[in-house]
Amino acid sequence: MDVAALERFLREQGIEVRGDLRVELISGGRSNLTFTAADDVSRWVVRRPPVSGLTPSAHDMAREYTVTDALQASAVPVAKTIAFDAEGTALGAPMTVVEFVDGTVIRDQDDLAALSDEQVRAAVAELVRVLAELHAVDPAAVGLAKFGRPAGFLTRQVNLWASQWERVTTRELTDVAALYAALVDAVPAESAASIVHGDFRIDNTILGAADPGQVRAVVDWELSTLGDPLTDAALMCVYRSPVFDLVLGSRAAWTSDRVPAPDALAQAYATASGRDLGNWGFYLALANFKLGVIAEGITHRARHGSDAGSAAGRAAEATPEFMAAGLRALKGDGK
Repeated sequence: MDVAALERFLREQGIEVRGDLRVELISGGRSNLTFTAADDVSRWVVRRPPVSGLTPSAHDMAREYTVTDALQASAVPVAKTIAFDAEGTALGAPMTVVEFVDGTVIRDQDDLAALSDEQVRAAVAELVRVLAELHAVDPAAVGLAKFGRPAGFLTRQVNLWASQWERVTTRELTDVAALYAALVDAVPAESAASIVHGDFRIDNTILGAADPGQVRAVVDWELSTLGDPLTDAALMCVYRSPVFDLVLGSRAAWTSDRVPAPDALAQAYATASGRDLGNWGFYLALANFKLGVIAEGITHRARHGSDAGSAAGRAAEATPEFMAAGLRALKGDGK
């Protein structure tokens, strides 16, 4: 981070910097780099792509900034947007600046252990409510009518993850082809359309430090688009699978048995959103397919030197479990 360039950019955007600007890296690695920036009065979060290995995914920050900016006046809690350098004129790469949100991020089961059972129940209920609020937002009313292409969304998702599998596969798995074929045949003829987050679970939110039953901000919007809201709900449920720990390389908070079971989460979402969970088996199967491919991709990158550590090398152990679960979901004899 070029601190002097960041300070010049903030001042050019009309943001007063009082005292020395202090910048600290808080998250890096495979995705965009995240920094906190603070002067003597204010704190911001600054995100930019990695300094090497830039790919088109760097544009995901534009997606994230667009949707959070559009949701500022909605019922969905998001960080206040401050500035966006789409062309990378300040740092040589795109950069977003949002207001720092105080709160707690519950990433793993050690973090979850700090909450009482009552607080966990309150947090989960609020997460489900916020997801329903997101799906209730009229995209056109907040300027997001062209944020995605909801028509044909489910078919594209099935084909997207099948194509991704061909890029990252590390071995032959017959369940992959079987699940793909079954998904192609099971795509619902009609589906709803809304803003979807694409990666909704507890660790992609900031909860109130004093009241974990309050979602202060939903974060990590890189995968957001216009699509079928039930894909968000199903993914939230499938993240509950114990094998998701292998994908994250830790004991994820969302896989804890202190969180309601997938069926209970689905029913809570249906109640909060007023949506019918028709073709639910298809949505669960698609979510399992997606996570299985993601798990394989993590190990693929590790084997090609793009990631390190035994956790990344073991992620693909989850893939067969996700694929089998997807097939069971379509048959209606398992989740």
